[in-house]
Amino acid sequence: MSTEPAAPPTAAPHTPPNRIEDHALIGDTGTAALVGRDGTIDWACLPRFDNSSTFASLLGTEDHGHWSLRPVDGDATAERKYDGDTLVLSTVWTTRDGVVEVTEFMPVGAHRPSIVRRVRGLRGTVELRQTLRIRFDYARALPWIRQIGDDDEPALLATAGPGSVIVRGPQFRADDHRHTAVTTIHDGDVLDTVLTWYPSHREPPEPLDVDAALAHTVQWWTAWTAPAQTSGRYADAARRSLVFLRAMTHGETGGVVAAATTGLPEDPGGERNWDYRYVWLRDASLALASLIAHGYRDEATHWRGWLLRAIAGDPADVQIMYGIAGERELPERELPELPGYLGSTPVRIGNGASTQYQGDVFGEVLAALHDARELGVEENADSWALQRALLGYVEEHWQEPDNGIWEMRGPRRSFTHSRVMIWAAFDRGVAAVEEFGLEGPVERWRTLRDTVRAEIEEHGWNAGRGSFRQHYDTDEVDASLLVLPQVGFCRADDPRMTGTVRAIEEDLRVGDDGLVLRYRTTAGFDGLSGAEHPFLACSFWLVEQYAASGRVADAEHLMDVLVGYANDVGMLSEEIDVATGHHIGNTPQVLSHLTLVSAADAIERAHGRRIGHRTRLPLHDGGTRSWTGEGGRAGSPA
Repeated sequence: MSTEPAAPPTAAPHTPPNRIEDHALIGDTGTAALVGRDGTIDWACLPRFDNSSTFASLLGTEDHGHWSLRPVDGDATAERKYDGDTLVLSTVWTTRDGVVEVTEFMPVGAHRPSIVRRVRGLRGTVELRQTLRIRFDYARALPWIRQIGDDDEPALLATAGPGSVIVRGPQFRADDHRHTAVTTIHDGDVLDTVLTWYPSHREPPEPLDVDAALAHTVQWWTAWTAPAQTSGRYADAARRSLVFLRAMTHGETGGVVAAATTGLPEDPGGERNWDYRYVWLRDASLALASLIAHGYRDEATHWRGWLLRAIAGDPADVQIMYGIAGERELPERELPELPGYLGSTPVRIGNGASTQYQGDVFGEVLAALHDARELGVEENADSWALQRALLGYVEEHWQEPDNGIWEMRGPRRSFTHSRVMIWAAFDRGVAAVEEFGLEGPVERWRTLRDTVRAEIEEHGWNAGRGSFRQHYDTDEVDASLLVLPQVGFCRADDPRMTGTVRAIEEDLRVGDDGLVLRYRTTAGFDGLSGAEHPFLACSFWLVEQYAASGRVADAEHLMDVLVGYANDVGMLSEEIDVATGHHIGNTPQVLSHLTLVSAADAIERAHGRRIGHRTRLPLHDGGTRSWTGEGGRAGSPA
């Protein structure tokens, strides 16, 4: 008989009160907060997207920080929506005794980041309870909290280390390491509660003028979305996605973060939990392309400035991702203090993939900058010098294997998608000289472009199956191959692409609705345990491919399914569990929303309707022609 002590029972993973899809985003273009359907803010990092959390119950329990506001009546029901094309959230709570509206937003342009929760009585009386647990530094710092002010203007002040928050509104009372406030709201009453972050070595900021801040924030978002050109059956989804893209673009630096969260799993209960609060060159470039297609020139100029600063210096030092202000050091660490969403551990901050080599990013960056030229963003000496330096580096290193678009943590490979994006980098260099009169070794770039194409067609093509392959040493396919027509490597209706689509449909589509996996994790070369769910961006790529190749009915059917997975306020995460409909992965996912916009545009083009602004698409033979989006299919000459 064993004399070893029995192992303690394993606790069941905590089920959060709010699933990923239960959240709405509020933000000020500097950071953001997630508000659950039940009135709980359970994720917020202040004062910047990538700072440590103030509320983190999404990755644990209420003890890890949360701020709830809801009726005391447990049978109350809620309906919510955004105020037009803004990020101002309105929730109407209905109880047996009355109705109240809660308006939540983060003021744009405020001196300090604030979260505002305004309650307005609409009918009868409603008793509301607010519960506040402030926990700094991913719940590792229990703040010193004290009451200041007086009975007429009470305030709660919380400090730990470099940060403080002041909460102004009703009188909060201490209750076992939390603070609560119960208020009765009558018809016509208005109650504002405002939480503001500020550096702890400063004096608390002056109270916010909520009326002025709300009016300015609504006006700012309305003015920003006004120029957006969207039409057709997916216009609303596309406009909402553009709003989320802007929300994830840092207002001061221009960096586009991939998501507002860290640690939300690709495989609940598993280890595929990453920090997405950084600027991937690829995702940011693709987001820029979506904004450019809808006329946002200022965003293109702003992002180009961010890029010039972030990757300034030796092109050999270019990383695949940076911090919001261009920081290069993003060390990956684990937070054992947080139990994780649905027990998914470890919770990580930082991202070790920042040290990987991914050759495709050069193509995405140069393609996005070329799109900016097409929109009329003028080159200056520094911006074109940077692009020439990047092309010079690609000339020297294009043959090296890489970790690929999906950041494989296994051995480096010659990924077909990466090679195609290197082809695109040389192609855009050629176009810059030929179409815009910029200076550069165009003959050398043209020769290299043709050399890369020949290599891809020899080694990236699986003649036996009639499809492109994931990388040169496998017969597996990869959903990233759907991008080939989008960058002009071949036409969408090229037999090689239709064969590739057929292989992707056979190997990577799952569930009754046929959503698409990135690749088959059972192949075992991504360096991680566990599996994952269909990746929304890949499914939107398939919509675009269907639309561009004439399969419009298939495109619209799949698009209906995908848009149907968005939550009640239009948000999408990274993946979908098709068995349950639950959102999976970090949220809101920039890549999901930008590919939604592109897919909606592709369907409109397939119907012969002009979308966005003039776009140049290279042809499969290496030549180029201007294409206006009027008629035809994406990837086809006008």
